[in-house]
Amino acid sequence: MALEKLPQPKKELDPRMKAIGDKIQRLRIEAGYTNYEHFAWDNEIGRMQVWRMEQGSNFTVSSLFKILDAHGISPADFFAEFTEAKEKK
Repeated sequence: MALEKLPQPKKELDPRMKAIGDKIQRLRIEAGYTNYEHFAWDNEIGRMQVWRMEQGSNFTVSSLFKILDAHGISPADFFAEFTEAKEKK
């Protein structure tokens, strides 16, 4: 007798992760890539990795660094707008 898997409730995304994902997607589009797969291919990053990051899914710092390196952006520059937004509150 096989055990039936119960449906898992969908986890709510942390709004900070979603904001990071949105910025990653915006950088890709600003770089001229309308498709995340082409960006991933050109920069030798796993296409599903890029997709998950743009969706705001959990990811590693090393994955974020790959994206930032592809855009030539430092972590400080990437997170500057998040720091500014927090300081305005």
